[in-house]
Amino acid sequence: MGVEHEEERSRAAAESADPAGALVLTALGVVFGDIGTSPLYAFRECFTGPHGAAPRPENILGVLSLIFWALILLVSLKYITLILRADRHGEGGVLALMAQAVQGSGASSPRRFWLIGLGVFGAALLYGDSMITPAISVLSAIEGLRVVTPRLDPYVVPLACALLVALFFIQRRGTGGVGRAFGPVALAWFAVLALLGLRAILERPDVLWALRPDFGLRLLASDGLTAVAVLGAVFLAVTGAEALYADLGHFGLRPIRRAWFGLVLPALLLNYFGQGAQALAHPAALHHPFYALAPAGLVLPLVGLAAGATIIASQAVISGAFSLTRQARQLGYLPRLEVRHTSAGQIGQVYLPWVNRGLLLATLALVLGFGTSSALAGAYGVAISATMAITTLLAAFCARRRFGWRVAWVVPLALLFGGVDLGFLGANLAKIAQGGWFPLAVASLAFVVMASWKRGRSRLAARLAQDRVPFQRFYEDLLQHPLPSVPGTAVFLDSNSEGIPRTLLHNIKHNRVIHELVIFLHIQVEEVSRVPTAQRLRIHELAPGFLRLTGCYGFMQVPQVPELLEEARSRGFALDPMTTTFFLGRETLVRPRSHGLGRLATEIFAFLSRNSESAVEHLGIPPNRVIEIGIQVAL
Repeated sequence: MGVEHEEERSRAAAESADPAGALVLTALGVVFGDIGTSPLYAFRECFTGPHGAAPRPENILGVLSLIFWALILLVSLKYITLILRADRHGEGGVLALMAQAVQGSGASSPRRFWLIGLGVFGAALLYGDSMITPAISVLSAIEGLRVVTPRLDPYVVPLACALLVALFFIQRRGTGGVGRAFGPVALAWFAVLALLGLRAILERPDVLWALRPDFGLRLLASDGLTAVAVLGAVFLAVTGAEALYADLGHFGLRPIRRAWFGLVLPALLLNYFGQGAQALAHPAALHHPFYALAPAGLVLPLVGLAAGATIIASQAVISGAFSLTRQARQLGYLPRLEVRHTSAGQIGQVYLPWVNRGLLLATLALVLGFGTSSALAGAYGVAISATMAITTLLAAFCARRRFGWRVAWVVPLALLFGGVDLGFLGANLAKIAQGGWFPLAVASLAFVVMASWKRGRSRLAARLAQDRVPFQRFYEDLLQHPLPSVPGTAVFLDSNSEGIPRTLLHNIKHNRVIHELVIFLHIQVEEVSRVPTAQRLRIHELAPGFLRLTGCYGFMQVPQVPELLEEARSRGFALDPMTTTFFLGRETLVRPRSHGLGRLATEIFAFLSRNSESAVEHLGIPPNRVIEIGIQVAL
């Protein structure tokens, strides 16, 4: 029987207290916004541009066929049915998948090296999507004002910017608060999608012939440039799937599955087929096929509802970026950043102020720089299609290692989904010159930052380990040359679980005393999302008056030193918080003599190190009990 983890208990309690499905409604307001607003632009983009499909009936049916099977294969089967099972104690995302895929691999295994590299790059790609999704979603909704009257065109970009500022401002309320506010709006949105689409389908039921896959295959077999352009635009209909997986930890598997199959998927299919039916009857409607579904007098209210829905769409990737950053920080790929927990009952709900500000500035720059959703469509899809391909590869390793699936099952599924992913990736790479370079540039920058921090921390740890003294030698020397003992407890935070911390040696060198109880505290982050409370603390008595404490945490947990000391106290160790002093080392990085780490990587690491959150704040240590000892280190 597995160990019951904290987040599983909190989620089970939330679901048991939620028989009416309020958690499903809240999930609608966070998880499905991205994919739920794709009808605003996905179908339209298949027929725009120099290589868009001609508005002939066979092409309209072909596009609908491709959208239908993309939603079934990629979202329903790959993500909802299979990938969401690959959670790590309730947490999802490409980094959580990577952590499972590398389990059991040797530390120096080439396969481990490549899988980690792919996982980190996949995470970096999602930052580009987190910037583009709010921009294209909100712009596509506000552009409905042009359908009402062209005179409102000058107000589209300013109004979009104002809505984005408001969206990022309310993030401090937390995922749960935002979800509860957005849930009813999302419910209304999907209901309107379904009703508008059903109305048009009833007028042209022959549009349902598009359920046949051969229509889509014939379209792809037509002119090569047209096929590439259409496939890249069809991908816009599934771009929210990866953010859906990243948001898994906020609400859990069951609410997401219920919402998808019970409401989101039927509403999306009805609306896409409704747009196709409208285009069959009136080809001119392809300029704005979504708004063409509404009666003339309801276009303006629909614009307002679409604006609300696109704000929700942005919420999906923003909360996903928060979860992603937190995971990367705990795994050691980013420095300590301020994390605010916004829910006492739901562990995964967090708010990161610096990430929120960065995404806001980037999103505003995209809106002002590109100006229209059609221009942004060229930048959209490249990052997500690459991340989806990486997810398929990591999931294949995870299926073998975690679930023990047979090769006879894993290989065909990996080839099926990988083939679809690579087809979409190839189509989206054709859009690099049209703006697709932007998410790739963002991802490259994020990857360099994460790799520089990870390598810099490893290099710093290795340099500090060179001067470490084995405990036995230190203790024998202490017995031969006793020092005055002072009352109280000294806790020395140590990034290494062996030897004597340099902070203790510096304290002895300058103060020539030693405390009656000395604790070496090491925080160890495992490659799992959460470590159970029962396995949180390991205590090793090194010698009379000397303890080594190891606090074990998952990469989705925030270490808390006072809790560890209280646990040690409950096990019978005499620890008085009022007589405990914490000794922390503050490393000052100096320019290296060699360039083994690389000059750019060294500068990035040094900059991040200077501006990261202090260990006192990160570990919950009382600041009035801390003594910092400065150490100069040359990388």
